[in-house]
Amino acid sequence: MVTSGSEAAHRQRQMAESFGADADRYDRARMAYPDELIARILELSPGPDVLDVGCGTGIEARQLQAAGASVLGVEPDARMAAYARSRGLVVEESRFEDWDAAGRTFDAVVAAQAWHWVDPVAGAAKVSDLLRPGGLFAAFWNVYEPPAPVGDALLEGLKEVVPDLPLGLGAMKQADKTYEEGARQVGERFVERGGFAEPEPWRFSWSRDFTREEWLDFVPTQGFLTRLSPEQCAPVLEVVGAAIDDLGGKFTLNTVTVGIAVPLRRVP
Repeated sequence: MVTSGSEAAHRQRQMAESFGADADRYDRARMAYPDELIARILELSPGPDVLDVGCGTGIEARQLQAAGASVLGVEPDARMAAYARSRGLVVEESRFEDWDAAGRTFDAVVAAQAWHWVDPVAGAAKVSDLLRPGGLFAAFWNVYEPPAPVGDALLEGLKEVVPDLPLGLGAMKQADKTYEEGARQVGERFVERGGFAEPEPWRFSWSRDFTREEWLDFVPTQGFLTRLSPEQCAPVLEVVGAAIDDLGGKFTLNTVTVGIAVPLRRVP
């Protein structure tokens, strides 16, 4: 989680704009979101019109479409936006804070793996202007916990390539708690603004089996690797691949999807 407006956030913004370097890999390797979460969005939304903030390649947008929603994406990276359009989505290129809604409103505004790139104050203000009465805001993140040998190998490889990387095994193991706290703070920001009902925290636990090839396809899509060259990534992937080989060439990835849902308070 980052807070916009600081020098650190500016550096994180550069990271945010690096994911489109290989949009095809990002869409192929990144995981979708639990069906229960998609169903909950549509259950809480007063209608089908959804704005997807930072839609990327459209992973969750396509899930929402398949469940019956009408989705408009807003995405600052032209490469990601182009990929999403190639998959049948309507996407407008802009940072959310700068986006011109041209008077349009929506039943729900969602952000998957993206709200921490948005200025929390300006973002909350814009959402409140975009939602119809009783509308819903929801932000959510997939948080991954690979087996210890695979996570250790990733850190070992990264520290060789990026010695000053501010990441440790302890932080990786507590990532779900970090994101839950961040989601709670997002909800507080909306409540403080006024007009929103009590936030509903979300936590969905699930797992998926990964082969060596699938995980090595996924690893370069993570933010601390997207700005590295293939030559820099190669030794990291080598040590991670060796760790997976030691596990028999595959493993089960435990994943938690955490988030927050904040309904716009209905006017009596």
